[in-house]
Amino acid sequence: MPQEPTIHSSYEKKTGTWQYVVADPSTLKAVIIDSVLDYDPSTQTISTETAECLLSMISDKGYKIEKILETHAHADHLTAASYLQNRLEREQGFKAPICIGKRITQVQDMFGQRYGVPADEYKGVFDKFFDDEESFEIGNLTATVTHLPGHTPDHIGYIIGENVFCGDSLFHTDIGTARADFPGGSASSLYNSGRKLLQLPGHYKIWLGHDYPSVERGTPVDCLSVRDHKERNKHLANNTTQEEFVSMREARDATLAAPKLLHPSLQMNIRAGRLPISTPMGLRFLHLPLKFKGAEWGA
Repeated sequence: MPQEPTIHSSYEKKTGTWQYVVADPSTLKAVIIDSVLDYDPSTQTISTETAECLLSMISDKGYKIEKILETHAHADHLTAASYLQNRLEREQGFKAPICIGKRITQVQDMFGQRYGVPADEYKGVFDKFFDDEESFEIGNLTATVTHLPGHTPDHIGYIIGENVFCGDSLFHTDIGTARADFPGGSASSLYNSGRKLLQLPGHYKIWLGHDYPSVERGTPVDCLSVRDHKERNKHLANNTTQEEFVSMREARDATLAAPKLLHPSLQMNIRAGRLPISTPMGLRFLHLPLKFKGAEWGA
């Protein structure tokens, strides 16, 4: 039986995001998974309250962060990976690498071109690209990378002991699965990723990337068992076929609005959370694409 980690989950309410600190209890070595940088779109203000809460807990527990992990380039919140790396380097005396799946380079190039982000602002920002099924150590724990495409092509999860951190693939059983309509996304691939997760032993815990609880449920939930999903996941239970899933998922996605923080999230996250380079006036900019009703005008 694999050694089990200590898991601390932290819910960021504005974006419905679960962040995790996963630690080896015997060595106090740990990783951070899918951190959040606060962003107020009404004032274009970035702040670090949520990240500081993580750092405070890490300090209180005496953990040493060995890696900062991302499951994918998120489109609904900004990552705090770069900020945490800088803060932890000062406190720990070493630079914890920011790690992500190897297909992130495709996503960086695609959105870098779309938003006009200079390549030198996103090349080399991640310290480690994981291969599929690559394993690494967290103290005496072993973590394994699993490719979970569908929501995005670069999406991965992390299996640590009898736990899998699935990012934006499966959601709570009463929600089902993540959307698959982003560039490079695929409902068919998402179905296969869901089935891959449900092939794990029934008692394994699936830790969610997000939760959006209904009024009736009220409280956000961080994890459910594989068995729970097999029996109750509204998109995958009851022997749902791939054809049925793809039809449902694509029809559902066609009704969804873009995430509120789509544009700032993608521009920051392909940079691993680094800030845009400042102008000679000391200003930093993110691009916002315009839409037009009727014809455009001007040169």
